[in-house]
Amino acid sequence: MKKIFSLALCLVLSSFLLAGCSDSGEPFEEKSYTSDTQIDGIYLNVQDRRIEVSLSEDEQVHIQYFENNKEYYDISVTEENILTMTSASDKAWTDYIGGKPSAENRKISLQIPEALLESLTLSTTNEDIILSVLAVTGSVSLSSNGGDISFEPLAVGDALYLTVKNGDIEGTVAGSYEDFAIQTEIKKGESNLPEEKEGGEKTLQVSGNNGDVHIVFASEALSA
Repeated sequence: MKKIFSLALCLVLSSFLLAGCSDSGEPFEEKSYTSDTQIDGIYLNVQDRRIEVSLSEDEQVHIQYFENNKEYYDISVTEENILTMTSASDKAWTDYIGGKPSAENRKISLQIPEALLESLTLSTTNEDIILSVLAVTGSVSLSSNGGDISFEPLAVGDALYLTVKNGDIEGTVAGSYEDFAIQTEIKKGESNLPEEKEGGEKTLQVSGNNGDVHIVFASEALSA
């Protein structure tokens, strides 16, 4: 009797596993958002999504993304003109069994106007954050837990904060080395930045755990 019960239990569990691994879940739909009001800052906090940032061609903020009834986003604009986008979910526990969405469905494309934002904050897990040539008048904060961070010449008015776990950071900062006061904390990885450097009107703060950091400054890149 115990053997029959165990066999029945295994069959039930197997059916759940097969259901979770099947392609019968909700299909993803491509969607887009365009700001219809003034945006001074962006706060994007998502899970398991690759974030790609580039320049907008019309001085507006645009977001392209994919969602379904199980995995979607809450998008709003605060009274302080901060555009926020956060992950939301309506999953049952069986929805977590099996494979994850395709790479295309796990990508968020963000276009921002040149040098019109005061702040840019991006955070994700298990995916990369990639920025093209950009300028922000205030501060930029980038964080990835389980992915890499990379950026082309990135100009900030006040500060640049970079945090990564189980991933690497590589990029070019607009300006010179002397422009920045630097604080670096690296565990289980290598970095070409000093642990601490005083002076400079701007702040560069870097934290890495189990990954390497390689950051150069635009003046150094031009002279290399």
